[in-house]
Amino acid sequence: MKKHIIKTIFVLLLITSITSCNDSYFDVNTPSGTADVSQLRMNDLLAPVIHSTLEGQHSAEQALGNYTQYFVGQGGTAAGETTASGLWSQVYLYVLPNILIIKEKAAEKGAIHFSAIADILTAINLGIATDTWDNIPYSEATQGQDNLFPKFDSQEQIYTTIFTLLNQAIVALNSADNSGISIGSEDLIYNGDIEKWKKAAYTLKARYQLHLVNKGTVTANEVLTTIANGFTSTSDDFKMSYNDKNINPWYSVEVLSRETGNFHNDIASQLVSSMNGDYYPFQGTLTIDPRLPVFAENDNAATWKGYVSGGGGLSPDGVTDGNVGFKSNGYYTTIDSPLLLISYAEAMFIKAEAAFLANGGNETSVGSNSTAYAAYLNGINASMSMYDVDGADYVADGAIAVGQAGLMLNHIMKEKYIHNFLNPETYVDFRRYNFSNNVFKGLTIREEIDANGDYAGEWFTRATYPSSELNRNKANVEANQKTPVTKVWWAQ
Repeated sequence: MKKHIIKTIFVLLLITSITSCNDSYFDVNTPSGTADVSQLRMNDLLAPVIHSTLEGQHSAEQALGNYTQYFVGQGGTAAGETTASGLWSQVYLYVLPNILIIKEKAAEKGAIHFSAIADILTAINLGIATDTWDNIPYSEATQGQDNLFPKFDSQEQIYTTIFTLLNQAIVALNSADNSGISIGSEDLIYNGDIEKWKKAAYTLKARYQLHLVNKGTVTANEVLTTIANGFTSTSDDFKMSYNDKNINPWYSVEVLSRETGNFHNDIASQLVSSMNGDYYPFQGTLTIDPRLPVFAENDNAATWKGYVSGGGGLSPDGVTDGNVGFKSNGYYTTIDSPLLLISYAEAMFIKAEAAFLANGGNETSVGSNSTAYAAYLNGINASMSMYDVDGADYVADGAIAVGQAGLMLNHIMKEKYIHNFLNPETYVDFRRYNFSNNVFKGLTIREEIDANGDYAGEWFTRATYPSSELNRNKANVEANQKTPVTKVWWAQ
C-alpha cells in the first residue's frame, strides 16, 4: 500500500481538481493541496470521497467495458488483460483513507448520519474492488506506516463486510442524529437527503445480494424483500454531474480524443445488435431502440453496424465496416454529463430477475409471474424516462411486450444490459451467468488475448493486481494472484 497514506499527519485532498454539480462548495473549500487532519471537517472530506468513488467507477468501466462489448478500441481493437490500476488508486489512495478520517470525526461528534453515508461509500468501493480483483486488502488497508504490507481479505469476507456496513448504515439513517452537524452541498449525490441515502443503501444491498443468488448463499426472495425498500423513482438515481469547468471523463476520453485525432473507442456490435433489431427483430415500425442515438452516432448511414471486437474494423456481417461511435453530445458524453452508479431502472431489473428466479425460472425457461413482468416493464419505462426518450412504441412492440407467459430471463437481462451502458455492473452480470448466450443473446467470445497471445478462446473473468501493489506488497499479492481467466469466488 502507498507509504505516504499516513492518516495521523496529512490527508491528500482532490478538491482542487474535483468535478461536481456544485461549484460554490469548492469555491469556499479549496486548500493548497494537503491539509492537516486536525483542521479538516467531515464536510471537507465528503465531496472528495464521493468524487473519487464515481471516478473509480469510470476507471473500472474504461478497463472492463470492452469485456462486456459495450465498446471496442478504435476500429475494432480487442481488449487484453487489464490491471484496472486507475480504480485501485481511487479506492486505496483517495477513498478509504479519507473515509477512515470521516468515521473518526463522526464518532467524536456523534454524527451518525455522516458515519452512515461513509459506510455506504465504503461498501460501494469494496464492492467494485472485490468484483474486479476477487481478494483485496481491507481489514489492514488503512493502517499507514503501522502496516505497510496489509493482508488480503477473501471475497467472501469482503461481502460479509459489505452487508454489515449497509445494514448498520440503514439502522443509523433510521435513527435521529442529534449532533447538530448538517449535510449539504458537500453531498454531491443527494444534497443531504437522508431518505434518499437510505433507499440507496437498500438498493445497493439488493444488488450485492443478487450477486450471490447463483452462488446459493442468498435467495431470490431475500433480494425481493430488500429491493422493496429501495429506489421508488428516477429522482432517486445515484449520480454525480459535471460542468463546463470540470468536464465529464467520458466526454474527455471519447469525444475530445476523437475530435483531436487521438485514440478512442468505438461502439461494439453486441450493444448495437441488441438495439437495432438484429437479435430481437422488431414486429412493428421500429428500426432501432430509441436509446441508441442517445448513446451513439453513425456515419449517416441508414443502418447501424457496431464493430466486432478484434474484427479489423468489420461489422458482424464480416464484409462491411462498422459505423457506430460514441455520441458527441450523448447522455454520458456531453461536457456536463453525469456519472451514474445505480438507478431506479436497475432496481426494477433487479426485482424482475429476482422474481423470475424465485418463481422457478432459469436460463432457458419461458414464462413467469406478474411481479417479474411488471418490474421488467417498469424498468424499461424508467430507463426511457432517465434517458429522456419516447419509449411508447418500443414498449408496445411485440419483441419487447412478450407478456407474462412469454417472459424469459434473456429479455430482462437484455434490457438491463442496454440500460446500464457504461456501468461496470454489467461485467458482474456476464460473469454471474458465465457469459451465457442463452441469457445474453448473440454473445460470442471475441479475440480476447493478452499481449503474449495467451488465453485465446477464454473469457477474462477478473483483473490482475496493479504492478504498483506488486512492487510494494509483493508477498501478499503473489499469495492471492490468479490468472485473469480464473473465476472470482461468487462465480465459482
